[in-house]
Amino acid sequence: MTETLDPQIAAKMQTSFATQSMMQTMGAELIATGPGTCVIAAEVAPHLRQQQGYSHAALAFAIADSAAGYAALSLMPPEADVLSVEIKINLLSPGSGRLVAEGRVIKPGRRLVIVAADVWAEEPDRPRRHVAVLQGTMIPV
Repeated sequence: MTETLDPQIAAKMQTSFATQSMMQTMGAELIATGPGTCVIAAEVAPHLRQQQGYSHAALAFAIADSAAGYAALSLMPPEADVLSVEIKINLLSPGSGRLVAEGRVIKPGRRLVIVAADVWAEEPDRPRRHVAVLQGTMIPV
């Protein structure tokens, strides 16, 4: 049986995401949410590339951080919010095309929430590539 996200929490996540000017600047989209999960995607637009033409690491980091944070938020009470307090990222492969960050909660807690996210590159006519893995800690506020 698949759990569904409380509609009040889902609406809160949508509203919160819509206010993130950084995500707007990157053209990121909130693709899916569920209890303890979140998926965010962004095209690797020309203004988001580094000097060799690949996705800048900041794009992978930003969408993975947000996906992991919203995954944590999905398990919080309606009046709570979360902040990132510690994050580590491993860049595995250069990113191009469209990046998709799949965030999840590893261990929920009242004081700290341990989260992770995988970032994938999707391009037409190419297999999906794992480009980054992130692990971090969120704090309810």
